[in-house]
Amino acid sequence: MDPRTIIDDEPMSPFQWSVVAIMVGLLALDGFDVLSISFASPGIAAEWGIDRAELGLVLAMELFGMAFGSIFIGRIADRIGRRATILACLVIMAAGMFAASRSTGIATLSVWRVLTGLGLGGMLAATNAATAEVSNKKFRSLCVILMAAGYPLGNIIGGSAAAVLLTHYDWRAVFVFGSIVALLFIPVVWFGAPESIAFHMHRRRPDALEKINVTLRRMGHVQLAQLPAEANLAPLAPQPKKRLMSPEFRAPTLLLTLVYFMHIMTFYFILKWIPKIVVDMGFEPSAAAGVLVAASIGGLLGSLLLGALTLRANVFWLTIGAMLLSFVFVIWFGKAQGDLRTLSMAAAAAGFAANAGIVGLYAIIAAAFPTALRATATGAVIGFGRGGSALAPPLAGFLFASGYMLDTVAYLMAMGSLVAAAALFWVRQLIRRS
Repeated sequence: MDPRTIIDDEPMSPFQWSVVAIMVGLLALDGFDVLSISFASPGIAAEWGIDRAELGLVLAMELFGMAFGSIFIGRIADRIGRRATILACLVIMAAGMFAASRSTGIATLSVWRVLTGLGLGGMLAATNAATAEVSNKKFRSLCVILMAAGYPLGNIIGGSAAAVLLTHYDWRAVFVFGSIVALLFIPVVWFGAPESIAFHMHRRRPDALEKINVTLRRMGHVQLAQLPAEANLAPLAPQPKKRLMSPEFRAPTLLLTLVYFMHIMTFYFILKWIPKIVVDMGFEPSAAAGVLVAASIGGLLGSLLLGALTLRANVFWLTIGAMLLSFVFVIWFGKAQGDLRTLSMAAAAAGFAANAGIVGLYAIIAAAFPTALRATATGAVIGFGRGGSALAPPLAGFLFASGYMLDTVAYLMAMGSLVAAAALFWVRQLIRRS
């Protein structure tokens, strides 16, 4: 009996749901750490006297790190395991966040944000694979979407914490808080999230049967007397990075990378620039953090709604619809400059649609590739696609510095979601033909 079939066909046990909950928490930490620089940016700009163009580059630093982390650490996760990769990423994130709090200038802050981004990118690739592999077939897409919903949840919790911290301390406290939380997650993962059974079956190490049975027992499923013969006899797969460019996987890999690149550019324009935009309108940094929390609440609701709808509707069409709504709502945000309440409503709507599109993509990526390629594919698509996230802050900063007003910048940045929706429709057509 193949243990992967047991997981696919049996109901989800409380232990499996607890592992999914840990992955949600890890993505919440990811979400806070990414936006920590956004919460801190008004204080940094005021203390160091930097303009919007320079600030745009600083806001992008961890996104560059995330791109490399997703690609290279995602590949490592297919070699050493999801759990070991997650633990390593937590150490990197804790170190990078603490070092950022000790920065004395743009150069050193940028270096530590790149380091933090390496851990953030690797974390996303590893948790996406781990969540898909601990879930049964019925709830797999839902579990991956719930995992990704941790991202806006972290924005909400972290944004609320940042708003409190910024009323009592300076911007450095935001990074110290993130470092402490990352350290607290290490024992949680160590004791609560075993290596995935699918990974053990793929690598087939000498102790694979023992470890698989330990995990099956914790899940409440039947244990194995021996590994299935086909697993023992299967040859090791070619290197994952080469298989991604094979004729079978080349088209979905490249097209999904394009989709992610374009949509994430719109997504990160909203998340990275809200605090600075709101402060420049004359509001306090704590109020700016509140608007970002509103966007994150919208993102969380969008994630949960899309996750629930996947039980009834095709995730491709749901994701395309979310991207089209993202295009509309980001434009609305650019025009909503009257008062804090209107800004918060527009930010919430933009976050709702933009984040729903992101989590839908994670579910599509997890379903599009087999176990041997899942973390590598996730890392490659997200890593190269992160070019869009890294491009968004400096591009918007350049547009602002060139004299363009918020409504024009928002319209131009919203185009990413529109292009992504068209590209995802193309992916859908290719899959139907094949």
